Amino acid sequence: MNLLRRLIAALALTALAGCTLFDKHEYPLPQDFPVHGIDVSKYQGNIDWSKAIEGSISFAFIKATEGGDHKDRMFEQNWNAAREAGMPRGAYHFYYWCRPAHEQAAWFIATVPKDPEALPPVLDVEWNGHSKTCPKTVKRDIAIREMQIFLDMVEKHYGKRPIIYVTVDFYRDVMVGAFETYPLWVRSVAGYPTIRYGQRKWAFWQYTATGRAWGIEGPVDRNVFFGTKKQWQEWLIKNRQHGHEHHTHLPVS
Repeated sequence: MNLLRRLIAALALTALAGCTLFDKHEYPLPQDFPVHGIDVSKYQGNIDWSKAIEGSISFAFIKATEGGDHKDRMFEQNWNAAREAGMPRGAYHFYYWCRPAHEQAAWFIATVPKDPEALPPVLDVEWNGHSKTCPKTVKRDIAIREMQIFLDMVEKHYGKRPIIYVTVDFYRDVMVGAFETYPLWVRSVAGYPTIRYGQRKWAFWQYTATGRAWGIEGPVDRNVFFGTKKQWQEWLIKNRQHGHEHHTHLPVS
């Protein structure tokens, strides 16, 4: 079954009233998508970006910052080396719920160069109960307010609508019905995103944290783009030339 037929089948299944059990094989599988990428941080060590491209990796999201004062020690090396190899890449910020949004946005802006060729910046929002310094959650209205401050500051600076990366529990607690004009990057390692996120449209799907890729020793997060290769190229062009347009989910044609 090709990509389009799998997507149609997935949407049809989720439309069934009262349907709670899904045959995962009826949904598109990661390998059905033609455009694959990775997201990386210091934990991947030295990356051979040319090898990654040879291994059919089409994009990368690179960790830049966390909170208001932490920079990933591999960010600059990854940022520069990926560009030199010709890998489309963007930077992401891991949000820290114990620091004001404006401080975190300012730190990201101070760390990540303004590059018109880069993918849109990413705000990574999730609950981090394992944090030694900030394991707390916050109320939904506070989370939405702080996220909007960060997103507005970053969009104004880079001229591109940011992408929001979200986990299932954070989406359930905060994101339902919110930020619908932003491209969404969803984490769903247990199955196709529709099972966890319903009909919410998404642009990127992180489907495993234990993937493999050429040029990287050890595990790496793997992702797919929702769309064809042609749509991927169109998406890249739009985000390079028209940063202020709102780029959300792209349907497969």
